[in-house]
Amino acid sequence: MMIPRPFLFLGLVLVTAVCTASEPLWPGATIDTWHGHTRHTTVIDGCTAWVVEPKQALPGKPWSWCLEFPDAFTGRCAAPQLLAAGFHHAHIAVGNTFGSPPAQKHFVAFHAALVAKGLAAKAALIGISRGGLYSYRFASENPDKVAVIYGDAPVCDFKSWPGGKGMSKGSPKDWAALMKLYEFPTEEDALAYLGNPIDVLSTLAEAGIPLIHVVGDADDVVPVAENTAIIEQRYRALKGTIEVIHKAGVGHHPHGLDDPTPVVDFIVGHTTRRIAATPAP
Repeated sequence: MMIPRPFLFLGLVLVTAVCTASEPLWPGATIDTWHGHTRHTTVIDGCTAWVVEPKQALPGKPWSWCLEFPDAFTGRCAAPQLLAAGFHHAHIAVGNTFGSPPAQKHFVAFHAALVAKGLAAKAALIGISRGGLYSYRFASENPDKVAVIYGDAPVCDFKSWPGGKGMSKGSPKDWAALMKLYEFPTEEDALAYLGNPIDVLSTLAEAGIPLIHVVGDADDVVPVAENTAIIEQRYRALKGTIEVIHKAGVGHHPHGLDDPTPVVDFIVGHTTRRIAATPAP
């Protein structure tokens, strides 16, 4: 589905870029540049992982975390602008795993490793497309580790995509892979599952996690009505903070905004306030 494979290949090529003189965060880490900033690449919990440093980190060392497709529409999806604002930026590659339990174990290990290096206990999650499943699942199981969620055309119910049980085109191959990863014995078990992003919002609201989504109103892959619209309605009913930016006439691509300033401002403002309000360990 969603992101053309060349973007993924590009991410692998970038790992071999020219090294800088910066000291590695981890012994044996590869150092290169990513959008003009120093990046450290290593292996955490068996997965390739990287962290990009800002020129000048903000107090408390806030960080953004793109859970999937970090090299797709990057300039439109806030990461370079967050780096310029003083955020670290990070990613761990868990593959096409739909936010499933095996992937969540890697995410927990990754978060712990970055916090051990001095980054903030609460991360700003970026969930692009199917990355919505990754980010909301992580947040629902670890609300104390999340400052804010930015969803960009995010999958919020896997019955919609890849299931294709409503208006979405769906993806039969991905649907079969998802059921295997979640260990659903039958399709009926998958359809009865109550752990989709649309189902876990009370935990996020209780934790005070602000949400911002950017959606294309003509998206027929991840239809707004089956995904973001349900999140928005339910989160507002729970008195949660949510902002939705609509792109009239736009489909699933391109992700992000021509000018991502509204998203950046939302993330920076809410994240820095929430980090400042977090008691020291």
